[in-house]
Order: sequence, then structure tokens, then C-alpha cells
Amino acid sequence: MSKDAVESAQAAASTQAAQAARTPADAGDAGYSKDLKARHVNMIAIGGAIGTGLLLGAGGRLHNAGPALALAYLVCGVFAFFVVRALGELVLYRPSSGSFVSYAREFLGEKGAYVAGWMYFLNWSTTGIADITAIALYTHYWSMFTSIPQWLLALIALAVVLAVNLISVKIFGEMEFWFAIIKVATIVGFMLISIFLLATQHKVGGHTPGLSVIGDHGGLFPHGAMPVVLVMQGVIFAYAALELVGVAAGETAEPEKVVPRAVNSIMWRVGLFYVGSVVLLALLLPGSVYSADESPFVTVLSKIGVPAAGDVMNLVVLTAAMSSLNSGLYSTGRILRSMAMAGSAPKFTARMNRNQVPYGGILLTCAVCVLGVGLNYLVPSQAFEIVLNVASLGIISTWVIIMLCHMIFVRRARAGLVTRPRFQLKFSPATEVATIAFLLVCLGMMWNDPDVGRKTLLLIPVIAVMLVAGWFGVRRRVARNTDRELSELTK
Repeated sequence: MSKDAVESAQAAASTQAAQAARTPADAGDAGYSKDLKARHVNMIAIGGAIGTGLLLGAGGRLHNAGPALALAYLVCGVFAFFVVRALGELVLYRPSSGSFVSYAREFLGEKGAYVAGWMYFLNWSTTGIADITAIALYTHYWSMFTSIPQWLLALIALAVVLAVNLISVKIFGEMEFWFAIIKVATIVGFMLISIFLLATQHKVGGHTPGLSVIGDHGGLFPHGAMPVVLVMQGVIFAYAALELVGVAAGETAEPEKVVPRAVNSIMWRVGLFYVGSVVLLALLLPGSVYSADESPFVTVLSKIGVPAAGDVMNLVVLTAAMSSLNSGLYSTGRILRSMAMAGSAPKFTARMNRNQVPYGGILLTCAVCVLGVGLNYLVPSQAFEIVLNVASLGIISTWVIIMLCHMIFVRRARAGLVTRPRFQLKFSPATEVATIAFLLVCLGMMWNDPDVGRKTLLLIPVIAVMLVAGWFGVRRRVARNTDRELSELTK
């Protein structure tokens, strides 16, 4: 190569480096404020790890699986941690509000980003329907609200959370911070009461708490090992929303400090709150006493005569549902903007208001949730179960895509094309392969539920056809956007 050619290449490289310094690696990252503080991101991580899956769902699972449910939460928690750790490494490599959609674009191409984004949208839009349905159901617990139609309560809840999301990301962060504080305080309070009951051997519903409660009622596996295996398909969904840490990192000023701390803390929080709570529940009462119709915390507290236990826990579970809806609107707004800037989502979802909030994507998610209000009007008794199972397809695909992106990222790092940060997911690619296999097994286990799970799996071909049709509808626009970005970088 001639000297002139070398100098020309160096000049082009320096020009591109300068351009990269001015322009975000993902066009969808431009224009955001950096108003999320460390405490916000930490609490978003906690809020994602604690939801109705524990506060409400653990009762029915304890009834079906027995004390070994704690093992199911532990195993699923380990794989959930692998996913978040992989995402955390990608965030430190390149923080982005587009999160895994942005990484899918880099490592899997535009088709990968398209699938990742729309499956995540499917997850959160249907979860949003489940959340507003849950909020309406929990509100009906109090007699003063029973005369208000379920669909109207769902609509009011959606309007309130929408307003909060549109104001500013700082308000969203504050709301999530206090929602998480309420959930953590409730669980810590319950655990302290449980430890006191164990230490004093105070009877709970006629049972003396301790290992004898487990030993005298069938041991760890009162119904055998199979119910524990089958319950994992529901347990894994209890950890959905942990990936919010990756989205929030794009709007914090110091992701390199905040993200590792938040991700590392997830593991001990899972151990303490999920596994610890289930162990204490199993030591206090036999699994057969708990039910899917009542929070297990209410079951215990009511057995020892705590006044208004049902009212307090209902308020906490209501808070958890509001938190989930709040997070869903936040994350889909950012993901859809990243997609719109690439051409794979409607143009209006790229729009931001003067408070640097991507209101277009948030409003699109709300539009789907309004359809959920209609579902609450038509089939109020079945709305929750229908949409929750559809959401499960979205979260499984999202986590699989995160692990695929990380695997390709590590491969490129070993080839010297990119540099891995010090904060890493260990034992790649074995960790990613094991996690993907586990997630696919959990998905397959839905076939054992003929009423809802099997019907949900039969939706996969329908969703696949819709994705393919959608891709043919946007591929030209995506190609034009890609060509334009390349021409701007080479100017």
C-alpha cells in the first residue's frame, strides 16, 4: 500500500471516529435526558425482580408443588441472573435505550432487531392488558369500588400511568423507586414476622412452625418431582422485567458504575426475597393450606389474626401491578423509538415530546391496552389468563435473543473485533447455550396445560406468519434507512 493510500485511510478513519463521537451508535439513542439516578436504576432492578409472581402467584404454586417450590425459584433465578448479567455486559460495551433491540441490530442484523422488538412489544402490550385487568380485580376487593365496572377501573388505571410516563423519565424513576420501596418493605416485614413466629414457636393456624410442618406433610416433594418441574414454566415468568435494567441504563449518566452494582445485587435479592420467602412460607404452614385465590402472605397473616392483613396485601399487590404497567409503557416507548429510527416500526413512534419522552411508542402500547379494556368488558373472567400466556411467548423470545447476541459478541471479542468490558458473563458459550435450552424447555412444558398453555403454543405459527408479513412490509424502508446512515457516516 502506498504512503498516500495509508494517509487517506488514516484520514477516513479519523473522520469516522469524530463522526462516531458526535453521533450515537444507535440513532434511536439521540435526544434522551440522563435523569435516572443510581437509586432509580437499583430500585428498577428490584422492582423487576419482585412482582405479583411472588406476592400473589406463590400461593397456588406452593399448593401444587409443595416446599420444593423454593428450588424451582432458585433454579429459575440462576438462569434469569445469567440473562441479566449478559445484558449488563452488553450495556457496558455500549449503553443504549434501545437495549437488546439495538444489540440485536448489531449482532443479528435488522431482521433480528425486528423480531426482538416486536416480540418484546407483544410481551409488554399483553402484560399491560394483564396489569390493568389485575388492577381492576384488586380494586374490586374493596366494597366501595364493586359498583364500578371492571373495564372502567382498567381504563382509569391506564390513564393515570400514561400521564406519569409522559411527564418525564425522572417522574417515572421516582414512581418506580417508591413502588419498589413498598414491595421490599412488605416482604421484609413479612419475613421478620415469620422469623419471630419460628423463634417463638407461635402456632399458625393450629400448626407449630418449623421443619416438622414440612416433614409431617409429605416432605419437600409431597406430590413428587413432576409438579415442581411443571411449575417452572410459571416461575420463570415471575422474573420477567429484570431486563428493564438494560433499557434504563440508556438514561443514566454513569452506566459503567450503576449497571454492575444493580445486576450483581439481583442475585442476592432473588435468594433473599424469592427463595427466602418461600422457605419461610413452607415452614409456617403446609402447602395444601395455600391457594391460587389468595396471596400466601395474607393466608399466613390471617391465620395469626393480624387485622386488615387482606387490605394491606391487596394494596401492595395493586402497587405491584401499577409498577409493572408503568415499566411496560416506559420500556416499549424506548424500544419502539429505536425500531422506528431504523424503519421497522411506524414513524410516529420515533416522536419525542419536549420532556425528551418518546410519547409515540408509549401511545401505541396504550392503544393495545385499550383493546384490553374491551377484553375486560367482553370476557372479564378470562381476560387475565388469556393475555398472560401470550406475554410468556414474548419474554422467552426476548431472553433467548439476549443470549444469542451475547454469544456472538463474545465470539467477535475473541476474534479481536470488539473489546469486552471487565464486567462479564463467565463460561461463554456454555452459559448461553444452557440458558437457551432451559428457556425452550420451559416453553415446551406449556404443552402440559391443555386449557391455556397448549393453545398459547399453537399461536406461535400465527405470530410467525404475522412477523414475516410485517417484515415484507417494512424491509424497503429499513434498507433505505440503513443506506442513509451509511452515507452519512462516510461523508
